Amino acid sequence: MTETLPGSPLLGKALVEEATKKSGLIWVRAGGPARALWHVWLDGAALVVGDGDGEQPLPGLTDGSTAEVTVRSKDKGGRLVAWTASVTELAPRTEAWETAVAELKGKRLNAPDFDGMTDRWARESRVLRLEPRDAITEMPHGSQAAAPLPTPATTRQPAPAAVPRLLFKRAKKKG
Repeated sequence: MTETLPGSPLLGKALVEEATKKSGLIWVRAGGPARALWHVWLDGAALVVGDGDGEQPLPGLTDGSTAEVTVRSKDKGGRLVAWTASVTELAPRTEAWETAVAELKGKRLNAPDFDGMTDRWARESRVLRLEPRDAITEMPHGSQAAAPLPTPATTRQPAPAAVPRLLFKRAKKKG
């Protein structure tokens, strides 16, 4: 269930822009489950890069399609606003693509090849522009909680035997 925000369309656009600019992640759903995507905000739209080797997956996001975007609060993590986006794929090496990639490159964390990243994105990845549609600004209701998507990635390993002893020693010294 969603509720359209009262007020002028400009208020809705301002809320979408400010919330999306400040959030490190946006949740994007295009036909399947929602995925968390890192992005940058530029010229009235969220820009994302993915589907290349080592980049975030962008399933269901195709040129000319629409997607549902949910923005979370950077400090509390709760949902702030949801909006419908028009998806546009930027052609590699065009002026719009170069401008988008310059912004995205600065936000890409842990890139294995920072110097060659632009060329790799041109060859292997897609750069998408998610532009809010006119006057579609909604506040989501309910938890909308979902099970995590399956992934081969993991960081869970048994803790070494000495870790509990080390943690309890620190707690005793502080207390």
